[in-house]
Amino acid sequence: MAIDSDAVDAAVGPSTLKVLGDPVRWEIVRRLGVEDLCVCHLVEDLDLAQPLVSHHLRVLREAGVVEPERCGPFTYYVLDRDTLRRLARELGELGTTPRRPRRRPCT
Repeated sequence: MAIDSDAVDAAVGPSTLKVLGDPVRWEIVRRLGVEDLCVCHLVEDLDLAQPLVSHHLRVLREAGVVEPERCGPFTYYVLDRDTLRRLARELGELGTTPRRPRRRPCT
């Protein structure tokens, strides 16, 4: 079976899961699920260096998981809830897809 890489990317699948698989990025996403935060908040809350937090936010932004929002001189980060809803839908479909009644024989 050939894998349509364009369809996989459009489905928000493996690449997004890989980005979220990092413990620091996962924690950032969890915190952004509660409130919009700027880098200074995340540096303080996570006790990490500012360049490291900025790196993780850039990776999350490039994956379409977060979006920056300017607020005066500060940049707050917010979750892209559409991306997360699509990911949840993709994962949810795994649990509802009918299984084949029998295993295919090996050759």
